[in-house]
Amino acid sequence: MTNRVDRVDLARRFASLHTPGAPLALANAWDVVSARLVEAAGAPAVATTSAGVAWSLGAPDGDSLARDRALDLVARVAGAVSVPVTADIEGGFGADPAGVGETVAGVVEAGAVGINIEDGTREPAEHAERLAAARAAADAAGVPLYVNARIDTFLFGLGDPAGRLDETLDRAAAYLRAGASGIFVPGVTDPAVVAELARGIDAPLNVLAGPGAPSVAGFGTLGVARVSLGSWVAEAAYGVVRRAAEELLADGTYTAVADALAYGELNGLLKG
Repeated sequence: MTNRVDRVDLARRFASLHTPGAPLALANAWDVVSARLVEAAGAPAVATTSAGVAWSLGAPDGDSLARDRALDLVARVAGAVSVPVTADIEGGFGADPAGVGETVAGVVEAGAVGINIEDGTREPAEHAERLAAARAAADAAGVPLYVNARIDTFLFGLGDPAGRLDETLDRAAAYLRAGASGIFVPGVTDPAVVAELARGIDAPLNVLAGPGAPSVAGFGTLGVARVSLGSWVAEAAYGVVRRAAEELLADGTYTAVADALAYGELNGLLKG
């Protein structure tokens, strides 16, 4: 467990990685081994994926995982790597702003220096209150937590498509006033829309990437400051599990695991 001084330094370092035009690229992890693999690849920070975390712990994504289990995973990941860790806490694991504040206090205590927190289908004013509570809890702990406010207008197809961009920009402004550090808009990869978001949001913009999306460098030319893979990496890993099982049972062969990492390499990540 890092002390407060260390967490402040990690938090400042993490915030400094968000540079429009030169995006922070995050391959999201869901357990200690995936986090160490990301760090070993040279990543300057580790982000968790709420979906991957929930699935690995036997729960569906979407505020179903118990807070204590989520915080335990955050502590395990933060304690296993030397780079800054940002935790996806879904909607905040709290029924009201006070509950979100309790979650964030636990996140900071666990050693993370950033969070993702999503609005989902909540009213923007309600979510702004939850963001304010998150900021207040971090301030009370004396850590400049990076609060990445996720806006789900595009991901969930909320509202009139013709007004979706303006609605997203309005929410972003409100969330920044409430204490957010950056804005995460998943569900949109169209270069023209991403560029409008980057121009219209007075904070680092985070987008969700995956197959078919522009490259990290391509997003950078649009003004993006952070590119995340979200649950894609966990989904790909579980895809290997299914392919391997189906091949084994149907054909009695093993080609699906031909590109597996060596036992010694993985085991070595957990030594020392």
